[in-house]
Amino acid sequence: MNESLTYPQLLCKNPEGQQKQTRLCTTMVKQVVAALQIGSSPRGTQDTLQNILKYENEIKEKQCKLVVIPEATLGGYPKGSTFGAYLGYRTQEGKEEYARYYNQAVVCDTTGAEIQKLSEFSNKTGAFLVVGCIEKVPDQHKTLYCTMVFIDPVKGFVGKHRKIMPTGTEKLIWSLGDGSTLTAVDVPLEHNKKMKIGGAICWENMVPLLRHAMYSKGLDLWVAPTVDQRPIWRSVMQTIAYEGRLFLVSAVQYMPDATTMGYGVEDPNDPQKKILPGWPESDVPCINGGSVIVNPYGEIIAGPLLGKEGLLTGEIDLDLIVEARYDFDPVGHYSRNDIFQLTVNEAPTNNGVKFVNGN
Repeated sequence: MNESLTYPQLLCKNPEGQQKQTRLCTTMVKQVVAALQIGSSPRGTQDTLQNILKYENEIKEKQCKLVVIPEATLGGYPKGSTFGAYLGYRTQEGKEEYARYYNQAVVCDTTGAEIQKLSEFSNKTGAFLVVGCIEKVPDQHKTLYCTMVFIDPVKGFVGKHRKIMPTGTEKLIWSLGDGSTLTAVDVPLEHNKKMKIGGAICWENMVPLLRHAMYSKGLDLWVAPTVDQRPIWRSVMQTIAYEGRLFLVSAVQYMPDATTMGYGVEDPNDPQKKILPGWPESDVPCINGGSVIVNPYGEIIAGPLLGKEGLLTGEIDLDLIVEARYDFDPVGHYSRNDIFQLTVNEAPTNNGVKFVNGN
């Protein structure tokens, strides 16, 4: 059935005498949510962290309750790198590059220095943070994960989600997350209310069973940090918001040209510049942004923010979720659990080693 109307509206006059559309009723205080569109610094994780912290005043001034920071912002997304991998062998240069990359990764728990600084930042701004990181677990192994961490303004670190399926050659440098980090957390709001959030990183957003599992956790807002700058990504985001009948914030990195980042190879047309392999020109951003905020009817209400860093904000009203689910609730009245069942394994995996003490 086609929907000719989105949500109940009423025409009224604003102080300037112009007509505007206003929703008929609301009981929830409106909230401001944001995508902080920045990129990884070519100077490393600490410089990137300082860039995030520079937005403290703007986040406070705009009274953001939630700020989403893009995929792999802390730790980096070395676009165009092969890490020296060829079918049948890996080069020494690639191994050394991985070691440097590993050293820029962060520990994603309460002991991590970067997480502690972000927890202080969250407390100062009053904003709940979702931050895309490259995670290392130095006490266990030398494997990396693409992770988003959840940071509460009062409690600090409250959880994380590891990307369950890296895309393409990302699998060379990132391992697969397991079901134990399909995390959904509550964002505290005024008047003892709360907003439940969760989501997925980049292309795992397109895994249907993952989406359904997360919908079943009762999400109000979907977070989708990514490095995908393409227009079709925004269509995917609109689809998820519309399918899940929830709000959505997708934060995309903005990363300047390959020469600035030190990525890619020598530009054959200008030896003074670098170019990403296979790209037609060098003077374009490696990632051009495209952050958006979407409502439960799949409508983009803020963005896309393109071609620059910035804090993209949007005002949301959680009452709209109830209205939107009146005629479509994907894990409620519009599900057919008598026909379809989904089993989700949320048990943590280990390295497969079991020590048995004979005593």
